[in-house]
Amino acid sequence: MRSALYVPGNRPELFEKALTGPADVILLDLEDAVPLCDKDFARAEVAAWLRTLMDVRRRIWVRVNTGDIGAADLRAVAQPAVAAICLAKTESAQQVRDVDVALGALEVRPGSIAICALLETAAAILAAPEIAAAPRVSRLQIGEADLRAQLGITPGADDRELLALRTQVVLASAAADIAPPLAPVSTDFGNLDAFRESTRALWRLGFRGRACIHPAQLPIANEIFTPSPDAVQRAHALILRFENASGGVVLDDAGRMVDQAVIRQARRVLDDAG
Repeated sequence: MRSALYVPGNRPELFEKALTGPADVILLDLEDAVPLCDKDFARAEVAAWLRTLMDVRRRIWVRVNTGDIGAADLRAVAQPAVAAICLAKTESAQQVRDVDVALGALEVRPGSIAICALLETAAAILAAPEIAAAPRVSRLQIGEADLRAQLGITPGADDRELLALRTQVVLASAAADIAPPLAPVSTDFGNLDAFRESTRALWRLGFRGRACIHPAQLPIANEIFTPSPDAVQRAHALILRFENASGGVVLDDAGRMVDQAVIRQARRVLDDAG
């Protein structure tokens, strides 16, 4: 999954349009994108639209609220069309376990709805390893706007002030053997050059996919998180050379020695390519 497009739940006229676009995942938002006065309307519209869908399970996620509003959200959207619940403001593994129990009582196919835990506070980042290992969690995502506000971080152009936080989430995901985390949104959707540069940096850091708030960001995310044909060809050739060596020393085209770690990286390229 290379790209996830946030779509406000109170904008039903955008649902079908988003589904026909290039986003790998449509992330229907019942939380921050929806004002309190529109929560009930958004929940009803999302639930009604989900009931019309058939063969798009892997593409629909829903971000739900916390507390009583979140419980009502879950009751409405735990439908067969939903692949994952994006759990806003996750701070502990216990929150995830509670949602796991709730989903178990609601979903049609047991265990069919995954959880993407959205980490938006210092407590959430510190608890990332436990959250990543909690039931149903398939990915983590950082909510950096809230996190920056709490920590008093003012990032520069290269976002290096956020490097330690981002690295911790990548490490927690790998340690729990779940998918690499979903990279945070960029609210500056008018500056696509900056979006491209930051997305490349996040890819180098270990993220494999990015949340987007505007359709113009999607082609860039899809491009950067898709291995190039040359990269795929090189990975295939390297694996074949290694397997044919029967335990002997293998060098790559640059004359560097190839070991199992290098081969694991080559296989990851093929996995990213699908």
